[in-house]
Amino acid sequence: MAFFPGFLSVVFVVRNQADTLEALLSNATELIASIVSDYELIVVDNASSDDSISLLKRLTDESGFANLQIYALTKEVDLDTASWVGLESALGDFVAVIDPLADDIGYLPTMLEKAVSGADVVFVCNTERLMQSVLYRFAYRLFHSAYSWFNNIHLAKEAPQYRMLSKKVINFILQHPKPAMSYRHLPATGGFARAYLSYSATPKPQPRKRLGDSVDRGVRMLVSSTRAPMRLVTALSLFGAVVNLLYCGYVVAIAVLKADVAPGWVSLSLQESGMFFLTSLVLLVLGEYILNMASFSNEGPLYHIGQEFTSARMTRLEKLNIEEINPISVMKPTLVGGKSS
Repeated sequence: MAFFPGFLSVVFVVRNQADTLEALLSNATELIASIVSDYELIVVDNASSDDSISLLKRLTDESGFANLQIYALTKEVDLDTASWVGLESALGDFVAVIDPLADDIGYLPTMLEKAVSGADVVFVCNTERLMQSVLYRFAYRLFHSAYSWFNNIHLAKEAPQYRMLSKKVINFILQHPKPAMSYRHLPATGGFARAYLSYSATPKPQPRKRLGDSVDRGVRMLVSSTRAPMRLVTALSLFGAVVNLLYCGYVVAIAVLKADVAPGWVSLSLQESGMFFLTSLVLLVLGEYILNMASFSNEGPLYHIGQEFTSARMTRLEKLNIEEINPISVMKPTLVGGKSS
């Protein structure tokens, strides 16, 4: 196993995993310490309702793990948002994001080797998935088909959640107005050097995903990553306005050129087509206004960190060549010729 003289940050997103947390961090520490000279483990607790917080506090004391950083969220958020909480606080040259229930941490050395060799983004995909309901699988395929059509990227295949990013990529995402929302797709669309890995392993049992939450998250990702859906609405509104305007001309032409027109048809047709024209025009203006406002939207934060605590031991700081100086001795005056100076 190769050794890299660099600084690696590893972000774990956990929720209600108090029974396995200590073993997880122990295995991670043993593996990571053997492949890099400096590292930090960042645990984002996604609003656990078990004893995870108490356990994590104990694991950061003098007898616990070194280089451990904990962020405890006050409410549960989606996996992408929780991952970004750890990513934006990471200090490493490279940052890996791991879902302990779905991802194999054993692939970290291979990912790091790819990153050091020049890949700014390393994606890893597990070819096996947990079984979900038929309705969930249908919604999953529908979302990815729509996202691929609008953005020319299949998220599950080309931007999986198990990834390693360089600091350059994270700084790029930070410049985006909504980094927590764009974190998922920007590394795959920003023109960075990418590497793709895959493996096959049965995921660990995990809570069944809620269809309603997944649909809400999918819609937010579509809206935040592209203007295409709203642009489609405005295009249809423009099409409706033009067609109704042409229909008005057709009605007028019939009224002028034909003598056997049914009584009241001309006035009724002009009235209906005129109202549809105005309705389409209003929808067009509203759609463009919404698009413009969306670009300047200033919503509240997607998450809030309720607690934050750090390991009592940080091996990286212990390596720094810092000499403590007594401020009293520095300020003590010296005597020159019997006088202080």
